[in-house]
Amino acid sequence: MTKNKIKAGIIGGAGYTGGETIRLLLNHPQVDLAFVHSRSNAGNPLYSAHADLQGDTELKFTDTILQDVDVIFLCLGHGESKKFLQENTINDKIKIIDLSQDFRLGESVNGRTFVYGLPELNRADIVKANNIANPGCFATAIQLGLLPLAKAGILKEVFATGITGSTGAGQKLQDTTHFTWRANNISAYKTLSHQHLKEINQSLKQLQSGFSDAINFVPWRGDFTRGIFVSSCIATDKSLEEVKKLYKDFYNGHPFTIVSDDTIDLKQVVNTNKCLIGIEKEGNKIVVHSAIDNLLKGASGQAVQNMNLLFNLEETTGIKLKSIAF
Repeated sequence: MTKNKIKAGIIGGAGYTGGETIRLLLNHPQVDLAFVHSRSNAGNPLYSAHADLQGDTELKFTDTILQDVDVIFLCLGHGESKKFLQENTINDKIKIIDLSQDFRLGESVNGRTFVYGLPELNRADIVKANNIANPGCFATAIQLGLLPLAKAGILKEVFATGITGSTGAGQKLQDTTHFTWRANNISAYKTLSHQHLKEINQSLKQLQSGFSDAINFVPWRGDFTRGIFVSSCIATDKSLEEVKKLYKDFYNGHPFTIVSDDTIDLKQVVNTNKCLIGIEKEGNKIVVHSAIDNLLKGASGQAVQNMNLLFNLEETTGIKLKSIAF
């Protein structure tokens, strides 16, 4: 346990992941939020961009990067984090947690190397790291549904579908996220070509080096704001009981991933850092259902989980959150 509070800064604090990271850090018992950087909002109170924060803080956005902090969260768009670190000098003693996809495949910048921050896979490396590449939202949900099979060396071709809320597309208004189009609608996108497939394959091969089968993934846009529900179908000769034991053994000691014996629902995980897993079997096929909140376990919550590990805190500190439930 760290004696002094962790001083944290956020770069790119105006978007959804920035807002959620602010909310979590303000309520974290071991963190002082020192600054939130946003050029376009500099001088404005945080609640001008995040109305839910009104009454919680009088902190204002700044265009100044403070160097006397312990950790910086990069809540920038894809491609922007690497550019930011190339263009700005950040003290080498400051730990970086990047929420974009810029460093998830082993990329480095200015001598900084990044550990892929999926605690259920890389906890031992995370606690020794200085820089973390936070996993993608769909990547987190799919990987947590497949890792135990890869660890057992029995993962085969995967057929997966997943549906995500509108917040997964970011805060910038687009035709496909506008309320009048999203409401009472559903649509597929990036069929079999989603950008998270690369990091998923990287992680699976880390556990099952000979894995070369396809992950056939069809993502869907859903008529709701937050959450991801993935269903992955895989062939196996193992019984349902044997498969469930593999999963429960694998996630033993990982507080946020829970293997349920009951049917799982998206509402159970929204506003939490949990991943719920449910497993069904018919014939020689299993279907693994995995559900997360895309902004928490799929982004900001997992980033804070990684911060806890980096600074030798209890992994669940500040992110024991209750779901909306109803």
